[in-house]
Amino acid sequence: MHLRAQKLDQPRLEAWGRAVGARAERPLVVALRGPLGAGKSVLARAIARGAGVTGAMPSPTFNLVYRYEPSEGLEVWHLDLYRLTNPEEVWELGWRELGEGNQIVLIEWPERAEQLLPAPRWDVELEAAEDDPQRRSLRATAVGGAPALPSFDDPSVTDAPGVAATRHA
Repeated sequence: MHLRAQKLDQPRLEAWGRAVGARAERPLVVALRGPLGAGKSVLARAIARGAGVTGAMPSPTFNLVYRYEPSEGLEVWHLDLYRLTNPEEVWELGWRELGEGNQIVLIEWPERAEQLLPAPRWDVELEAAEDDPQRRSLRATAVGGAPALPSFDDPSVTDAPGVAATRHA
């Protein structure tokens, strides 16, 4: 299953992420792919916010993993594998526990542990749009029977605060 490729500005990217965090069936694993500055952290934070995470959400680049419990029984894991030198290092991050139960798992730089990624999952590819650096080109692909995600055209995305005023034709 694919969600068709879209070019989203930051308010719409964040609105889609919040919709994913609020409504996607769990467990949900999202592998966020793309170059530096593509919007991976922006999308990860939006998904976590949609799931109820509040307060500061620092990048896990140096800590590698942050775990949040926005409500009783829900866990949101945010991992950044950029600094891994060996895929086997993921086992030290609690990798065996990921993708089970009432969890949302957000993985930046999943290529660093490609052969160990859990399935089912969504692979989300982000990059700056060539014709407009303020927009992100996004394509989402389900791997191994991942749960459905809201569409980019869902009213919770298109009608979110800040989206209508910034929508591009």
